[in-house]
Amino acid sequence: MKIQIINGPNLNLLGVREKSIYGDSSFETYFEELRTKYSIIELEYFQSNVEGEIINKLHEVGFSYDGIILNAGAYTHTSVAISDAIAGIKTPVVEVHISNIYAREEYRHVSLTGKNCKGVLTGFGLNGYRLALESFL
Repeated sequence: MKIQIINGPNLNLLGVREKSIYGDSSFETYFEELRTKYSIIELEYFQSNVEGEIINKLHEVGFSYDGIILNAGAYTHTSVAISDAIAGIKTPVVEVHISNIYAREEYRHVSLTGKNCKGVLTGFGLNGYRLALESFL
């Protein structure tokens, strides 16, 4: 089984930025924990602050992988293009948000991408990635 994790803008700063919201662990550290725990799954990780690169990665893996876990960050609330990319691929996508987007600013309450996803997990911290991974098993 092959699962691609895609993180969007500013998620490269996990463990550094807004620790009260996002925690104090880097994603790379957490990703290695996932790889160890789920060693029978081929897990890959990609992060970009650039909308087009996220779309390109969705197109690249969206016809051959078993699942995609996507945290599009702020693009969740603004990107029709990423939403369209999800709709255009065959691989199921689970949307993940570390914080509870419904407990934050009102503009974060709308997900343009979620309607094209298999499911949406929000507010479970980094554990949301594990829960998303479990949904593919």
